[in-house]
Amino acid sequence: MRDWMAFVVGVGRGLWLLPLDIMFRTVGLRYGWLKALFQRTQPRILAGLGQLRAERAAWRAVGNVPAYRRFLQDAGVRGRSLFPLGIMGRLPETDKRSYVDRFGLLERCVGGSVPYVGTTIDESSGSTGTPYNWIRGRREREVAHRNISFFARYAFGTKPLVTINAFSMGAWATGFNMSLGMMRHGIVKSIGPDIDKILSTLSYLGPGYRFLISGYPPFVKYLLDEGDRRGFPWASYEMHALVGGEGMTEELRDLLLARFQSVFSGYGATDIEIGMAGESPVSIAIRRLARARPDVREALFGRDSRLPMVFQYNPLIHFLEVNAEHEIVCTVSRLDLLAPRIRYNVHDEGGLVDFRTAAATLRRCGYDIADLGSAPETSGPRGLLPWVRPIPLPFLWIHGRRDATISVMGSNIYPEDIETIVYRDVDLVPRLHSFLLSVVDDETGTPRPSIALELADMAGVDDSWRARMSDRLRDGLRDLNIDYRSSIVEFPAAMQPIVKTYGLGEGPFAADASRIKQRRIVKT
Repeated sequence: MRDWMAFVVGVGRGLWLLPLDIMFRTVGLRYGWLKALFQRTQPRILAGLGQLRAERAAWRAVGNVPAYRRFLQDAGVRGRSLFPLGIMGRLPETDKRSYVDRFGLLERCVGGSVPYVGTTIDESSGSTGTPYNWIRGRREREVAHRNISFFARYAFGTKPLVTINAFSMGAWATGFNMSLGMMRHGIVKSIGPDIDKILSTLSYLGPGYRFLISGYPPFVKYLLDEGDRRGFPWASYEMHALVGGEGMTEELRDLLLARFQSVFSGYGATDIEIGMAGESPVSIAIRRLARARPDVREALFGRDSRLPMVFQYNPLIHFLEVNAEHEIVCTVSRLDLLAPRIRYNVHDEGGLVDFRTAAATLRRCGYDIADLGSAPETSGPRGLLPWVRPIPLPFLWIHGRRDATISVMGSNIYPEDIETIVYRDVDLVPRLHSFLLSVVDDETGTPRPSIALELADMAGVDDSWRARMSDRLRDGLRDLNIDYRSSIVEFPAAMQPIVKTYGLGEGPFAADASRIKQRRIVKT
């Protein structure tokens, strides 16, 4: 009887949300309408509606997705335990190992099948070791492309824009979909990560346009370095950057802002969808303030010494939660997905804070969130960063993938730590292309942190240079990383970094030419 009641209530809820679906779908067709909705609707109302929509998406998956139904049965979850009020917390999490690896592609789709026309298959980069395939229908791709276009309009304004897409092309989700999304916003040339062609295109078109370069953060930095080496006249061009696919430190943003007028990053996962969240002027300002003020960082993001990336997201289409391990769990609440994602965990560590709480926290620290862009702590190397009125959407903050770390003597060392240190080093930055973090045994058999540096210029690099760099990394880690600070007191020799240097494409970096993203961790 209770199962029947749950079914009736679930159907009733679906009918109750239908008029709102029509309204949201209509509003979502125009940037101005959607922006007005977010500005004029109480955040708690948006959050409540987002949860209702997520619960309906879960009920749909229970009834129509063969793999998800079996997944719940295997987990011991029965229909009577899912009376449709607050069901999300009673559903087990899904991820690659527990769900994707266990069920076939079609089993994870609505009805166990897909329409052939308009359907595409994306491939993830394989950063976890194995590339995966993800199927998407026409409708969900159109929504993703529109979201990319809306984000670009908010971040870069309405003036004509020429996008040079430097993301990897082919079956990978980001490059292909970025091109289609940005075509709604202006002219697009899809080049991929080819520096010669990018510089040639910029030279051919000339400085009379506003340019947007999209790509992975380290590649965009390498593009600037190579342009400098060739004498490219960056100062004559109006340049903007849209980066993604991996995290970015504020130190790297500072380097990019020496040439670009603005630099924004997006957050997404091929497992779920690209464009789940995006940086905004206010989220960047909050992050830069947290960099300058450790008390603000702790008040907003907790006692972790790392500075997270900060984004805003639309709670109507992505229902986000934080589990006990401080990982972000996502339910895509739209009904247009061929393969629904219900409480899916990509194992990114982070957290959530609503706009009102963030504003109140900043107010206690002496800052007005509505005017945060004028604070000196949030400015860039060339002065104030672009600022527009904040949209009161919730904030998502991300530290990074849980397994992206090495551990030495009980101290966790993260790629973000190393990136912050090396991009602050004015002598190293012009020649640095990439780095790799690992644990190696020294001549005494003691495990120690090892940092391999890929350098474009090896002049003057010898044992003395590497020793100085080791000391700089040690001192930087001691300043940034609480774990390291404690461990180096107890194990000073074991915590002294080993620095190795390589030319471009040499040694452990030889494989990067065939990779979409640079590696940051080598597991041993």
